[in-house]
Amino acid sequence: MIEKPDKTAEDIARRAKRMKNTRDHPAPSPLRGLGAFGMIGWSVAVPTVGGAFLGIWLDRVAPQDFSWTIALILCGVVVGGLIAWTWIEKEGDGE
Repeated sequence: MIEKPDKTAEDIARRAKRMKNTRDHPAPSPLRGLGAFGMIGWSVAVPTVGGAFLGIWLDRVAPQDFSWTIALILCGVVVGGLIAWTWIEKEGDGE
């Protein structure tokens, strides 16, 4: 009968170190990249659409020489871009 050799303490320590390293530094996931694109998209889309709706309402309630809708859509794009930028900066610092 052939007996398997016992694992030495060095083998166990080496495996434990590899497992801890893998747990602490996971490989990048493709789904994380898709999630980042989604987060950036929503960060820009929500303020833009909100600005459009607010602008349509202000055009009816308080008409001016300029279009509230266009002005607030542009403001929404700028605010969304700033939100997306800060989110990307924060995610970049984590890696």
